[in-house]
Amino acid sequence: MGATTFDGTSWDLTPADRLLIEARRWGSRLRFAVMLLFFRARGRFPRAAAEVDEDAVAELARTLGVPAPPSGAPLLPEAADRTAERQRAEIRALLGFREATVADADELGAWLRDTVVARTRDMGELTAEADTNELDTVPVEFDHPLWILFSSGTTGLPKGILHGHGGVVLEHLKAVALQSDIGADDTFFWYTSPSWMMWNFQVAGLLVGATIVCYDGSPNYPNPDALWDIAAHVGATVLGTSPGYVLGCTKAGAVPRTEHDLSALRTVGITGSSLPPSSSLWLRDNVGERVQVASISGGTDVVSAFIGGVRTVPVWPGELSAPFLGVALDAWDESGKPVRGEVGELVITKPMPSMPVSFWNDPDGSRYRSAYFEMFPGVWRHGDWITITDHGSIVVHGRSDSTLNRHGIRMGSADIYQAVERLPEIAEALVIGAEQPDGGYWMPLFVVLADDAELTDELRDRIKRTIRDEVSPRHVPDDILVAPGVPHTRTGKKLEVPIKKLFQGADPARVVEKSAVDDPALLDWYANLKR
Repeated sequence: MGATTFDGTSWDLTPADRLLIEARRWGSRLRFAVMLLFFRARGRFPRAAAEVDEDAVAELARTLGVPAPPSGAPLLPEAADRTAERQRAEIRALLGFREATVADADELGAWLRDTVVARTRDMGELTAEADTNELDTVPVEFDHPLWILFSSGTTGLPKGILHGHGGVVLEHLKAVALQSDIGADDTFFWYTSPSWMMWNFQVAGLLVGATIVCYDGSPNYPNPDALWDIAAHVGATVLGTSPGYVLGCTKAGAVPRTEHDLSALRTVGITGSSLPPSSSLWLRDNVGERVQVASISGGTDVVSAFIGGVRTVPVWPGELSAPFLGVALDAWDESGKPVRGEVGELVITKPMPSMPVSFWNDPDGSRYRSAYFEMFPGVWRHGDWITITDHGSIVVHGRSDSTLNRHGIRMGSADIYQAVERLPEIAEALVIGAEQPDGGYWMPLFVVLADDAELTDELRDRIKRTIRDEVSPRHVPDDILVAPGVPHTRTGKKLEVPIKKLFQGADPARVVEKSAVDDPALLDWYANLKR
């Protein structure tokens, strides 16, 4: 595996070493390896750049397959420039040990010996054990419970959704192998967490022998384009992210195609909310013309997608290319009649294999039926507003239960976000439409301002003008209010419905489960504003 020498002592890089080094923040892999091996050789970390041998670092870089730093460019500043506080901060940043709260390098060395080196040994034991253990399989019924996934809580308390083994395996094989064309030669990296259904969807890549990439860290650290850096490093062929991340890269002026080697990348998947046309065009121009933009929409309810990209169908900016294979998708008006070229309810008219077996703690199935089959008996109503275009693509406008309904005209909140959140002064926005006791209708726009921005009359007018020009005059809000933040579910979805209910007088304790909110204190701010 190669060797590196510090102070005359050689250290071979074992498979466990490689696992540990790969697990560090991607931009710091070489520095982390230097720190780890130097510590093993001398029992402490280097206090000055002169202690780190350039030849040893170059050899280690070759072993890891990463570029060596230019000659004369030390990995650490000179000792004279390093106060104790700075030394501590540097080492913690270099190694990515967020849990380390230590005074100096030697104390951190003791911590490393007790934890990280032990963890290295544990990983070596685990990999050796994985090579020898046989997998025991047990036959079960097709609808035998596989897992319980909780809905995000965008419309109220999260639902415990029970899926079955057979249905999920069938759906995921179809969605991954056929719809997404992912196979054994692919590296599949969707930035997600275990609390979101996209984690389960990414794990399904293993069903077809693909390599999957799991990343525990910020997509914006150390730079806003960190995900593209990881994708380049691992040779991702399919990368999944969100519209919010793409917008952040746009605002940061990132140009991934020139700053990273994305030659292996063929598809960028997008989900979580609607992808604006401008973001789709940004991906084309700054990631690659031949990289497919596969915007998808589905839900935890079926742990898959209803609509998305497919390599045999064109990509239209702002639109999702086609229904997923085997999904009997339609758009219906309130009377249950199909509509084309206008907004309708997203319905699934025939069963999908991965529809829930049941809800947790719903013995008679009443909550399950109420959630999906109440509006159109026997037909799944998902709760999204969509438009099916004349060329068969789909535009998703947002949740139908949070849809703005001004003077009888239904409007999607996503259209407003796409226009407003591109403004450099706006970090994020939230719009609701609340029916008032006197029969009126109030449609405020809450904006979270970027650093150093102020809601001046000029900015207020520019926001209104942007909405009027890019969306429509009907979408212009009644009020624009500065908010300290926008509350989201743990999976990043804006809590439009709960906030709307607050402004309609609902009890905050019954509107949403606070543990399902990324910043529960924000709910109090909106509740107090209502009062």
